[in-house]
Amino acid sequence: MYKLTLVLWWCAILVQGSYQPNWDSLDTRPLPPWFGEAKIGIFLHWGVFSVPSFQSEWFWADWRGNTSDLINQYMESNYPPGFTYQEFAKDFTAEFFNATQWAEIFARAGARYVVLTSKHHEGFTMWPSEYSFNWNSKDIGPHRDVVGELGVEIKNFGLKFGVYHSLYEWFNPMYLADKRNHFATQDFVVNKIIPEMKELVLNYKPSVIWSDGDWEANDTYWKSTEFLAWLYNESPVKDEVVVNDRWGIGIPCHHGDFINCQDRYNPGQLQKKKWENAMTVDKHSWGFRRNAILSDYLTPLELLTVLARTISCGGNLLINVGPSKEGIINPIFEERLLQLGDWLEINGEGIYGTQHWTAQNDSVNSNVWYTQKDNFVYAISLEWPQDGNMVLGSVTDIFKNADTAVSLLGNSGKLKWTLSSNKVEIQLPDRVTVKSETAWVLKIKT
Repeated sequence: MYKLTLVLWWCAILVQGSYQPNWDSLDTRPLPPWFGEAKIGIFLHWGVFSVPSFQSEWFWADWRGNTSDLINQYMESNYPPGFTYQEFAKDFTAEFFNATQWAEIFARAGARYVVLTSKHHEGFTMWPSEYSFNWNSKDIGPHRDVVGELGVEIKNFGLKFGVYHSLYEWFNPMYLADKRNHFATQDFVVNKIIPEMKELVLNYKPSVIWSDGDWEANDTYWKSTEFLAWLYNESPVKDEVVVNDRWGIGIPCHHGDFINCQDRYNPGQLQKKKWENAMTVDKHSWGFRRNAILSDYLTPLELLTVLARTISCGGNLLINVGPSKEGIINPIFEERLLQLGDWLEINGEGIYGTQHWTAQNDSVNSNVWYTQKDNFVYAISLEWPQDGNMVLGSVTDIFKNADTAVSLLGNSGKLKWTLSSNKVEIQLPDRVTVKSETAWVLKIKT
């Protein structure tokens, strides 16, 4: 199936030719097959904001206004007079950051791609950008090329490497001047953003560009279509790169290679366009919080519930963790990721490379979500039935064939089943013999 998809994609690329800097043309670009196959990515929100690492909503609220003013108010209320946000940078030390260790964790978690915040709204670049003098990870703080180090190791572990990039910057005087001029001028975009994004692509060759910070201006101000035409036609990653939908007012949920519409987007039903659910293991924050308590983190079952619902409805899951200012991935984050990886070792067949089925959620059992691949339907159950009999409604047509075979991933042997007019009952194995501890996947031959 993957080889056929790849062939069709190449044929579409050859037929399409070059792309014009308008959405009608850009939207005809076929989605590179790897992204639809990957299903699971890791998101890393890491930067100067990791220094205060305190949840007070000012960092992570979805503001659409004078954000820099709100930050200044927070600084005045919580820090000595004259202390500025920029002073946090010297304490962003990253002394324990080990790119190899991180990449190994993400690979063991079962991720297929990783997206790092190369630059958040504060404007601090995590690489030695020519366009961010003395406000980058080489000149101050870690004194390291974070993007470069992590990108190499992520690729060494066979994963795709991507970058998050914020278009706007809270404190940049060029941006603030353009904004005061109602974006009639484009000095910030022409002299900073476009060159910066091209530098990022040319130097690090990311497979994902995850844009953000677009909401204050139209895509024409950001020169979004011009950049994407260059990316798709001329860049060194033109054949495999994918981009999201945050490229200007009115663009999210409509354009881009895939959509994520809003943070934690999880519609619970199929979408016309490929989509991604960017969410957090910490229920309240994207960045590291030193004041978080255990109940603030998703449990293994809660994480698998989000995964099942997302994948069944045709989405990818982008799981965010926020490292500390020292470069440590909190043990609770590592544990959740490795628990996910252990589950995928057993049940990944029902996740990777699958497609949505005719039903997403079972008609009689709301705890069951479906995927399909080749000649099999996979039923992901988030609850073990008390009597050991799994009752399903949406698959009854399949079981009208008396030879239909069903098994439980991780266990050998066929399972017994009985069919009535509107449901099928499947007798599960003795639970003590089952490998999965949380969430179980039935494999049904169609």
